[in-house]
Amino acid sequence: MPTNQVRAALEGPVEDCTRLLLQCDEDQWFDRKSARIKVKDLAPALVAFANAEGGVIVIGLDEELRDRESLLNDWQQASRDVTSPPVRTKVYRLTCQTTSNIASWVGVIEIDSSETVHETTAGACYLRVGDETRKLTFLQQQELHFDKGQSSFDSKAAHGVSIDVDLDPNLLGAYRVESGSVLDPASLLRNRGLLTLSGEVTNAGVLLFGRDPQAVLPNSDIRVIRYRSNERGQGASLAVDADLDRRVSGTLPRIIEEAADLVEQWAPARRALGTSGRFERIPVIPQAVWLEAIVNAVVHRSYSLGGDHIRVEIFPSRIEVSSPGRFPGLVRLDDPEKVARFSRNPRIARVLFDLGIVRELGEGIRRMFAEMRRGGLVDPVYRQTEGSVTVTMHAESRLGAEVENRLGQSALKVLQLLRAADRPLGTGDVAESSGIARPTAIRALKALQSEGLIIWDGKSRKDPRAVWAIREGD
Repeated sequence: MPTNQVRAALEGPVEDCTRLLLQCDEDQWFDRKSARIKVKDLAPALVAFANAEGGVIVIGLDEELRDRESLLNDWQQASRDVTSPPVRTKVYRLTCQTTSNIASWVGVIEIDSSETVHETTAGACYLRVGDETRKLTFLQQQELHFDKGQSSFDSKAAHGVSIDVDLDPNLLGAYRVESGSVLDPASLLRNRGLLTLSGEVTNAGVLLFGRDPQAVLPNSDIRVIRYRSNERGQGASLAVDADLDRRVSGTLPRIIEEAADLVEQWAPARRALGTSGRFERIPVIPQAVWLEAIVNAVVHRSYSLGGDHIRVEIFPSRIEVSSPGRFPGLVRLDDPEKVARFSRNPRIARVLFDLGIVRELGEGIRRMFAEMRRGGLVDPVYRQTEGSVTVTMHAESRLGAEVENRLGQSALKVLQLLRAADRPLGTGDVAESSGIARPTAIRALKALQSEGLIIWDGKSRKDPRAVWAIREGD
Protein backbone atom coordinates (compact mmCIF):
# COMPACT_ATOMS: atom_id res chain seq x y z
CA MET A 1 0.00 0.00 0.00
CA PRO A 2 1.23 3.52 -0.71
CA THR A 3 2.99 5.82 1.70
CA ASN A 4 1.00 8.59 3.38
CA GLN A 5 2.38 11.14 0.91
CA VAL A 6 1.23 9.10 -2.09
CA ARG A 7 -2.15 8.38 -0.49
CA ALA A 8 -2.69 12.10 0.19
CA ALA A 9 -1.92 12.84 -3.47
CA LEU A 10 -4.32 10.16 -4.73
CA GLU A 11 -7.13 11.33 -2.45
CA GLY A 12 -6.45 15.08 -2.75
CA PRO A 13 -7.89 17.81 -5.01
CA VAL A 14 -7.75 17.28 -8.77
CA GLU A 15 -5.69 20.41 -9.34
CA ASP A 16 -2.98 19.23 -6.91
CA CYS A 17 -2.79 15.57 -7.93
CA THR A 18 -0.07 15.73 -10.60
CA ARG A 19 2.15 18.14 -8.68
CA LEU A 20 1.96 16.08 -5.47
CA LEU A 21 2.61 12.75 -7.22
CA LEU A 22 5.63 14.22 -9.02
CA GLN A 23 6.97 15.32 -5.62
CA CYS A 24 6.71 11.79 -4.18
CA ASP A 25 9.98 9.86 -4.15
CA GLU A 26 9.97 6.42 -5.71
CA ASP A 27 10.51 3.93 -2.91
CA GLN A 28 9.59 0.54 -1.52
CA TRP A 29 5.89 1.12 -2.24
CA PHE A 30 5.74 3.62 -5.13
CA ASP A 31 6.84 3.74 -8.77
CA ARG A 32 6.08 5.94 -11.78
CA LYS A 33 5.82 4.76 -15.38
CA SER A 34 5.37 6.49 -18.72
CA ALA A 35 2.12 6.00 -20.64
CA ARG A 36 4.29 4.74 -23.47
CA ILE A 37 5.30 1.65 -21.49
CA LYS A 38 4.36 -1.66 -23.09
CA VAL A 39 2.14 -3.99 -21.09
CA LYS A 40 4.81 -6.72 -21.00
CA ASP A 41 7.26 -4.20 -19.53
CA LEU A 42 4.93 -3.64 -16.56
CA ALA A 43 5.40 -7.27 -15.53
CA PRO A 44 8.66 -6.88 -13.52
CA ALA A 45 7.22 -4.07 -11.36
CA LEU A 46 3.92 -5.90 -10.79
CA VAL A 47 5.76 -9.07 -9.73
CA ALA A 48 8.30 -7.18 -7.58
CA PHE A 49 5.66 -5.31 -5.57
CA ALA A 50 3.53 -8.44 -5.08
CA ASN A 51 6.56 -10.43 -3.88
CA ALA A 52 7.47 -7.65 -1.42
CA GLU A 53 5.11 -5.40 0.59
CA GLY A 54 2.76 -4.35 -2.21
CA GLY A 55 2.68 -0.86 -3.66
CA VAL A 56 1.35 1.59 -6.22
CA ILE A 57 2.31 2.31 -9.83
CA VAL A 58 1.12 5.59 -11.37
CA ILE A 59 1.18 5.73 -15.17
CA GLY A 60 1.11 8.77 -17.42
CA LEU A 61 2.03 11.66 -15.13
CA ASP A 62 2.56 14.86 -17.12
CA GLU A 63 1.22 13.18 -20.26
CA GLU A 64 -2.18 13.71 -21.86
CA LEU A 65 -4.23 10.50 -21.75
CA ARG A 66 -7.58 12.04 -22.68
CA ASP A 67 -7.70 10.25 -26.02
CA ARG A 68 -6.08 7.00 -24.98
CA GLU A 69 -8.88 5.23 -23.07
CA SER A 70 -7.88 1.85 -24.49
CA LEU A 71 -4.74 1.94 -22.35
CA LEU A 72 -6.77 1.54 -19.16
CA ASN A 73 -8.18 -1.76 -20.37
CA ASP A 74 -4.68 -2.96 -21.27
CA TRP A 75 -3.43 -2.17 -17.76
CA GLN A 76 -6.46 -3.89 -16.21
CA GLN A 77 -5.60 -7.03 -18.18
CA ALA A 78 -1.88 -6.80 -17.50
CA SER A 79 -1.71 -8.98 -14.37
CA ARG A 80 -3.63 -11.76 -16.10
CA ASP A 81 -1.59 -11.51 -19.30
CA VAL A 82 1.99 -11.06 -18.08
CA THR A 83 2.27 -12.43 -14.49
CA SER A 84 1.98 -15.97 -13.15
CA PRO A 85 0.05 -16.62 -11.03
CA PRO A 86 -1.84 -13.39 -11.75
CA VAL A 87 -0.94 -10.61 -9.32
CA ARG A 88 -3.87 -9.14 -7.35
CA THR A 89 -4.33 -5.56 -8.54
CA LYS A 90 -6.81 -2.70 -8.41
CA VAL A 91 -6.62 -0.59 -11.58
CA TYR A 92 -8.43 2.70 -12.05
CA ARG A 93 -8.22 6.08 -13.74
CA LEU A 94 -7.63 9.17 -11.63
CA THR A 95 -8.81 12.53 -12.94
CA CYS A 96 -6.16 15.20 -12.62
CA GLN A 97 -4.56 18.13 -14.39
CA THR A 98 -1.27 18.04 -16.24
CA THR A 99 1.45 20.52 -15.34
CA SER A 100 0.08 22.61 -18.23
CA ASN A 101 -3.31 22.74 -16.44
CA ILE A 102 -4.94 20.54 -19.07
CA ALA A 103 -7.72 18.27 -17.81
CA SER A 104 -6.53 14.70 -18.10
CA TRP A 105 -6.16 11.50 -16.10
CA VAL A 106 -3.51 9.05 -14.94
CA GLY A 107 -3.65 5.32 -14.52
CA VAL A 108 -3.23 3.90 -11.02
CA ILE A 109 -2.35 0.27 -10.28
CA GLU A 110 -2.48 -0.77 -6.63
CA ILE A 111 -0.76 -4.11 -5.98
CA ASP A 112 -1.42 -6.25 -2.90
CA SER A 113 1.37 -7.99 -1.04
CA SER A 114 1.00 -11.66 -1.93
CA GLU A 115 1.28 -14.84 0.09
CA THR A 116 2.75 -16.69 -2.88
CA VAL A 117 5.73 -16.07 -5.16
CA HIS A 118 4.94 -14.55 -8.56
CA GLU A 119 6.86 -14.58 -11.82
CA THR A 120 6.46 -12.95 -15.19
CA THR A 121 5.03 -15.20 -17.88
CA ALA A 122 8.57 -15.25 -19.27
CA GLY A 123 9.66 -17.05 -16.09
CA ALA A 124 11.57 -14.23 -14.35
CA CYS A 125 11.11 -13.44 -10.65
CA TYR A 126 11.56 -9.96 -9.14
CA LEU A 127 11.52 -8.34 -5.70
CA ARG A 128 11.03 -4.68 -4.77
CA VAL A 129 13.95 -3.46 -2.66
CA GLY A 130 13.86 0.26 -1.89
CA ASP A 131 13.32 2.05 -5.19
CA GLU A 132 14.73 -0.86 -7.22
CA THR A 133 13.05 -3.77 -8.98
CA ARG A 134 15.61 -6.56 -8.55
CA LYS A 135 15.70 -9.76 -10.54
CA LEU A 136 16.26 -12.81 -8.35
CA THR A 137 18.52 -15.75 -9.01
CA PHE A 138 17.10 -19.27 -8.91
CA LEU A 139 18.44 -19.84 -5.37
CA GLN A 140 17.03 -16.51 -4.17
CA GLN A 141 13.67 -17.42 -5.66
CA GLN A 142 13.72 -20.76 -3.84
CA GLU A 143 14.49 -18.95 -0.57
CA LEU A 144 11.62 -16.57 -1.24
CA HIS A 145 9.26 -19.52 -1.75
CA PHE A 146 10.34 -20.94 1.61
CA ASP A 147 9.92 -17.64 3.44
CA LYS A 148 6.59 -16.82 1.81
CA GLY A 149 5.26 -20.03 3.29
CA GLN A 150 5.84 -18.54 6.74
CA SER A 151 4.77 -14.99 5.92
CA SER A 152 1.00 -15.21 5.72
CA PHE A 153 0.23 -15.45 9.45
CA ASP A 154 -0.31 -11.72 9.89
CA SER A 155 -3.06 -11.84 7.23
CA LYS A 156 -4.95 -14.76 8.82
CA ALA A 157 -8.20 -14.14 10.70
CA ALA A 158 -8.05 -13.78 14.48
CA HIS A 159 -11.25 -15.75 15.02
CA GLY A 160 -13.75 -14.31 17.47
CA VAL A 161 -12.24 -10.82 17.40
CA SER A 162 -14.51 -7.90 16.51
CA ILE A 163 -13.69 -4.30 15.66
CA ASP A 164 -16.17 -2.81 18.13
CA VAL A 165 -15.36 -4.98 21.15
CA ASP A 166 -11.73 -6.09 20.86
CA LEU A 167 -9.95 -3.21 19.11
CA ASP A 168 -9.07 0.04 20.86
CA PRO A 169 -10.97 2.96 19.24
CA ASN A 170 -8.47 5.48 20.64
CA LEU A 171 -5.57 3.72 18.94
CA LEU A 172 -7.50 3.50 15.68
CA GLY A 173 -8.40 7.18 15.91
CA ALA A 174 -4.81 8.18 16.58
CA TYR A 175 -3.60 6.10 13.65
CA ARG A 176 -6.27 7.62 11.41
CA VAL A 177 -4.90 11.08 12.23
CA GLU A 178 -1.27 10.02 11.92
CA SER A 179 -1.80 8.40 8.53
CA GLY A 180 -3.85 11.32 7.22
CA SER A 181 -6.76 9.06 6.30
CA VAL A 182 -10.38 10.18 6.05
CA LEU A 183 -11.73 6.64 6.14
CA ASP A 184 -13.92 5.16 8.88
CA PRO A 185 -12.22 2.51 11.10
CA ALA A 186 -13.49 -0.52 9.16
CA SER A 187 -12.52 0.99 5.79
CA LEU A 188 -9.13 2.02 7.13
CA LEU A 189 -8.45 -1.50 8.43
CA ARG A 190 -9.56 -2.98 5.11
CA ASN A 191 -7.39 -0.52 3.20
CA ARG A 192 -4.34 -1.58 5.24
CA GLY A 193 -5.05 -5.28 4.78
CA LEU A 194 -6.06 -5.73 8.43
CA LEU A 195 -9.42 -7.30 7.58
CA THR A 196 -9.90 -10.53 5.64
CA LEU A 197 -12.09 -10.60 2.54
CA SER A 198 -14.95 -11.80 4.75
CA GLY A 199 -14.47 -8.84 7.14
CA GLU A 200 -12.70 -10.61 10.04
CA VAL A 201 -9.93 -8.83 11.94
CA THR A 202 -6.51 -10.30 11.12
CA ASN A 203 -3.75 -11.27 13.52
CA ALA A 204 -1.90 -8.13 12.41
CA GLY A 205 -4.94 -6.03 13.29
CA VAL A 206 -5.02 -7.48 16.80
CA LEU A 207 -1.30 -6.99 17.35
CA LEU A 208 -1.47 -3.37 16.23
CA PHE A 209 -4.79 -2.18 17.66
CA GLY A 210 -6.10 -4.82 20.08
CA ARG A 211 -7.20 -3.97 23.61
CA ASP A 212 -5.33 -7.07 24.85
CA PRO A 213 -3.24 -8.62 22.05
CA GLN A 214 -1.62 -11.19 24.35
CA ALA A 215 -5.05 -12.68 25.13
CA VAL A 216 -5.19 -13.73 21.46
CA LEU A 217 -1.46 -14.24 20.79
CA PRO A 218 0.06 -15.01 24.22
CA ASN A 219 3.76 -14.81 23.29
CA SER A 220 3.63 -11.61 21.27
CA ASP A 221 5.30 -9.66 24.10
CA ILE A 222 8.93 -8.72 24.81
CA ARG A 223 11.01 -9.88 27.75
CA VAL A 224 13.81 -7.51 28.84
CA ILE A 225 16.48 -8.89 31.19
CA ARG A 226 19.63 -7.36 32.69
CA TYR A 227 22.47 -9.55 33.97
CA ARG A 228 25.11 -8.66 36.53
CA SER A 229 27.89 -10.42 34.64
CA ASN A 230 28.71 -11.37 31.06
CA GLU A 231 27.61 -14.95 31.71
CA ARG A 232 23.96 -15.86 32.19
CA GLY A 233 24.60 -18.52 34.81
CA GLN A 234 21.90 -20.98 35.75
CA GLY A 235 19.81 -22.11 38.69
CA ALA A 236 20.97 -20.55 41.97
CA SER A 237 23.84 -18.84 40.16
CA LEU A 238 21.61 -17.13 37.60
CA ALA A 239 23.14 -13.67 37.15
CA VAL A 240 19.91 -11.71 36.64
CA ASP A 241 19.81 -8.43 38.56
CA ALA A 242 17.03 -8.28 41.16
CA ASP A 243 13.79 -6.86 39.70
CA LEU A 244 15.46 -6.35 36.32
CA ASP A 245 13.54 -9.01 34.44
CA ARG A 246 10.37 -7.54 32.90
CA ARG A 247 7.78 -8.72 30.39
CA VAL A 248 6.33 -5.90 28.31
CA SER A 249 2.82 -6.46 26.96
CA GLY A 250 0.38 -4.54 24.79
CA THR A 251 0.16 -3.50 21.16
CA LEU A 252 3.30 -3.58 19.05
CA PRO A 253 3.90 0.20 19.11
CA ARG A 254 3.51 0.16 22.89
CA ILE A 255 5.86 -2.75 23.55
CA ILE A 256 8.54 -1.19 21.33
CA GLU A 257 8.29 2.06 23.30
CA GLU A 258 8.28 0.43 26.74
CA ALA A 259 11.06 -2.02 25.92
CA ALA A 260 13.16 0.87 24.61
CA ASP A 261 12.60 2.79 27.86
CA LEU A 262 13.86 -0.18 29.89
CA VAL A 263 16.92 -0.73 27.71
CA GLU A 264 17.78 2.96 27.89
CA GLN A 265 17.75 2.73 31.70
CA TRP A 266 19.61 -0.59 31.96
CA ALA A 267 22.06 -0.53 29.05
CA PRO A 268 25.80 -0.35 29.83
CA ALA A 269 26.98 3.26 29.96
CA ARG A 270 29.95 5.38 30.98
CA ARG A 271 30.38 8.86 32.43
CA ALA A 272 31.95 11.21 29.92
CA LEU A 273 32.08 14.86 28.96
CA GLY A 274 29.08 15.49 26.72
CA THR A 275 28.29 18.18 24.16
CA SER A 276 26.76 20.28 26.94
CA GLY A 277 30.17 20.61 28.58
CA ARG A 278 29.06 18.51 31.54
CA PHE A 279 29.74 14.93 32.45
CA GLU A 280 26.82 12.83 31.21
CA ARG A 281 25.73 9.20 31.07
CA ILE A 282 26.85 8.09 27.59
CA PRO A 283 25.56 4.72 26.25
CA VAL A 284 28.40 2.34 25.41
CA ILE A 285 26.34 0.86 22.56
CA PRO A 286 24.57 3.51 20.44
CA GLN A 287 20.84 3.75 21.11
CA ALA A 288 20.09 3.81 17.39
CA VAL A 289 21.60 0.33 17.04
CA TRP A 290 19.81 -1.57 19.80
CA LEU A 291 16.53 0.24 19.05
CA GLU A 292 16.77 -0.80 15.40
CA ALA A 293 17.39 -4.37 16.55
CA ILE A 294 14.24 -4.32 18.72
CA VAL A 295 12.10 -2.80 15.94
CA ASN A 296 13.41 -5.34 13.42
CA ALA A 297 12.58 -8.18 15.81
CA VAL A 298 9.01 -6.93 16.29
CA VAL A 299 8.43 -6.38 12.58
CA HIS A 300 10.03 -9.56 11.26
CA ARG A 301 9.58 -12.23 13.94
CA SER A 302 7.43 -15.26 13.21
CA TYR A 303 4.23 -14.72 15.21
CA SER A 304 3.02 -18.16 14.14
CA LEU A 305 5.65 -19.67 16.48
CA GLY A 306 3.62 -19.28 19.64
CA GLY A 307 6.02 -20.94 22.05
CA ASP A 308 8.43 -18.06 22.53
CA HIS A 309 8.68 -14.29 22.70
CA ILE A 310 11.23 -11.63 21.73
CA ARG A 311 14.02 -11.50 24.27
CA VAL A 312 16.29 -8.50 24.95
CA GLU A 313 19.23 -9.44 27.18
CA ILE A 314 21.54 -6.76 28.57
CA PHE A 315 25.03 -7.68 29.77
CA PRO A 316 27.83 -5.41 31.04
CA SER A 317 29.61 -5.65 27.68
CA ARG A 318 26.91 -6.48 25.13
CA ILE A 319 23.20 -6.46 24.24
CA GLU A 320 21.50 -9.43 22.56
CA VAL A 321 18.10 -9.36 20.84
CA SER A 322 16.55 -12.72 19.94
CA SER A 323 13.34 -13.32 18.03
CA PRO A 324 11.39 -16.45 17.00
CA GLY A 325 11.71 -17.56 13.38
CA ARG A 326 14.39 -17.66 10.71
CA PHE A 327 15.97 -14.54 9.25
CA PRO A 328 13.34 -13.17 6.85
CA GLY A 329 14.25 -12.66 3.24
CA LEU A 330 17.26 -13.16 1.08
CA VAL A 331 20.32 -12.57 3.21
CA ARG A 332 23.71 -14.12 3.84
CA LEU A 333 24.45 -14.27 7.56
CA ASP A 334 28.16 -13.93 6.77
CA ASP A 335 27.40 -10.60 5.05
CA PRO A 336 24.05 -9.34 6.42
CA GLU A 337 24.58 -5.84 5.03
CA LYS A 338 23.90 -7.19 1.54
CA VAL A 339 20.23 -7.72 2.14
CA ALA A 340 17.43 -8.10 -0.38
CA ARG A 341 14.37 -8.92 1.63
CA PHE A 342 10.67 -8.85 2.03
CA SER A 343 8.86 -8.45 5.32
CA ARG A 344 7.49 -11.59 6.94
CA ASN A 345 4.70 -9.35 8.28
CA PRO A 346 4.06 -6.76 5.52
CA ARG A 347 0.85 -5.42 7.07
CA ILE A 348 2.55 -4.82 10.40
CA ALA A 349 5.49 -3.19 8.63
CA ARG A 350 3.12 -0.93 6.69
CA VAL A 351 1.36 0.46 9.80
CA LEU A 352 4.58 0.88 11.79
CA PHE A 353 6.01 2.78 8.82
CA ASP A 354 2.97 5.07 8.84
CA LEU A 355 3.57 5.69 12.55
CA GLY A 356 7.21 6.60 11.94
CA ILE A 357 8.52 3.60 13.89
CA VAL A 358 9.87 1.82 10.82
CA ARG A 359 11.82 3.73 8.22
CA GLU A 360 12.72 2.60 4.70
CA LEU A 361 12.55 -1.17 4.73
CA GLY A 362 15.79 -3.00 4.06
CA GLU A 363 17.92 -0.15 5.44
CA GLY A 364 17.83 -1.08 9.13
CA ILE A 365 20.71 -3.56 9.13
CA ARG A 366 22.98 -1.28 7.12
CA ARG A 367 22.12 1.55 9.51
CA MET A 368 23.09 -0.62 12.51
CA PHE A 369 26.49 -1.45 11.00
CA ALA A 370 27.13 2.20 10.13
CA GLU A 371 26.29 3.39 13.65
CA MET A 372 28.50 0.77 15.31
CA ARG A 373 31.41 1.72 13.05
CA ARG A 374 30.81 5.41 13.69
CA GLY A 375 31.07 4.63 17.41
CA GLY A 376 34.31 2.74 16.85
CA LEU A 377 32.74 -0.59 17.82
CA VAL A 378 32.86 -4.03 16.21
CA ASP A 379 30.11 -4.97 13.78
CA PRO A 380 26.88 -6.57 15.05
CA VAL A 381 26.94 -10.37 14.89
CA TYR A 382 23.97 -12.42 13.65
CA ARG A 383 23.44 -16.08 14.33
CA GLN A 384 20.54 -18.30 13.36
CA THR A 385 19.20 -21.57 14.73
CA GLU A 386 16.33 -23.62 13.39
CA GLY A 387 13.87 -21.60 15.45
CA SER A 388 15.34 -18.16 16.12
CA VAL A 389 17.64 -15.32 15.10
CA THR A 390 19.88 -13.43 17.54
CA VAL A 391 21.80 -10.23 16.92
CA THR A 392 24.59 -9.38 19.37
CA MET A 393 25.95 -5.85 19.76
CA HIS A 394 29.31 -5.89 21.57
CA ALA A 395 30.75 -2.89 23.42
CA GLU A 396 34.14 -3.77 21.97
CA SER A 397 36.51 -1.45 20.13
CA ARG A 398 37.17 -2.14 16.46
CA LEU A 399 40.84 -1.41 17.05
CA GLY A 400 41.72 -3.90 19.75
CA ALA A 401 43.63 -3.22 22.98
CA GLU A 402 47.09 -3.37 21.39
CA VAL A 403 46.34 -0.69 18.78
CA GLU A 404 44.56 1.52 21.33
CA ASN A 405 47.56 1.40 23.67
CA ARG A 406 49.89 2.24 20.81
CA LEU A 407 47.81 5.24 19.71
CA GLY A 408 47.24 6.90 23.08
CA GLN A 409 44.36 9.01 24.34
CA SER A 410 44.84 12.06 22.09
CA ALA A 411 44.76 9.99 18.91
CA LEU A 412 41.73 8.03 20.10
CA LYS A 413 39.96 11.32 20.88
CA VAL A 414 40.71 12.62 17.37
CA LEU A 415 39.55 9.35 15.82
CA GLN A 416 36.29 9.56 17.75
CA LEU A 417 35.85 13.16 16.56
CA LEU A 418 36.35 12.24 12.90
CA ARG A 419 33.91 9.33 13.20
CA ALA A 420 31.29 11.53 14.86
CA ALA A 421 31.74 14.32 12.29
CA ASP A 422 31.08 11.83 9.46
CA ARG A 423 32.89 14.19 7.05
CA PRO A 424 36.49 15.22 6.35
CA LEU A 425 38.03 17.86 8.66
CA GLY A 426 41.04 20.13 8.35
CA THR A 427 43.85 20.04 10.90
CA GLY A 428 42.69 23.29 12.48
CA ASP A 429 39.12 22.02 12.76
CA VAL A 430 40.39 18.84 14.45
CA ALA A 431 42.47 20.79 16.98
CA GLU A 432 39.69 23.26 17.77
CA SER A 433 36.87 20.70 18.01
CA SER A 434 38.86 18.24 20.12
CA GLY A 435 40.20 20.94 22.44
CA ILE A 436 43.84 19.92 22.08
CA ALA A 437 46.84 21.94 20.94
CA ARG A 438 47.56 21.99 17.20
CA PRO A 439 50.98 20.23 17.51
CA THR A 440 49.32 17.48 19.57
CA ALA A 441 46.52 17.18 17.01
CA ILE A 442 49.08 16.86 14.20
CA ARG A 443 50.93 14.07 16.04
CA ALA A 444 47.63 12.28 16.70
CA LEU A 445 46.58 12.56 13.04
CA LYS A 446 49.90 11.20 11.82
CA ALA A 447 49.68 8.30 14.29
CA LEU A 448 46.24 7.44 13.00
CA GLN A 449 47.47 7.72 9.42
CA SER A 450 50.37 5.37 10.12
CA GLU A 451 47.91 2.79 11.48
CA GLY A 452 45.93 3.06 8.23
CA LEU A 453 42.84 4.39 10.01
CA ILE A 454 42.58 7.79 8.31
CA ILE A 455 43.69 9.33 5.02
CA TRP A 456 44.98 12.80 4.14
CA ASP A 457 43.58 14.57 1.06
CA GLY A 458 45.48 17.63 -0.15
CA LYS A 459 47.55 18.95 -3.05
CA SER A 460 50.65 19.87 -1.05
CA ARG A 461 51.93 19.87 2.52
CA LYS A 462 50.87 23.50 2.93
CA ASP A 463 47.51 23.19 1.17
CA PRO A 464 45.08 25.20 3.40
CA ARG A 465 42.16 23.14 2.11
CA ALA A 466 43.68 19.76 2.91
CA VAL A 467 41.50 17.50 5.04
CA TRP A 468 41.62 14.27 7.04
CA ALA A 469 38.99 11.56 6.64
CA ILE A 470 38.17 8.13 8.02
CA ARG A 471 39.38 5.38 5.72
CA GLU A 472 36.37 3.65 4.14
CA GLY A 473 35.37 0.53 6.09
CA ASP A 474 36.78 1.83 9.38
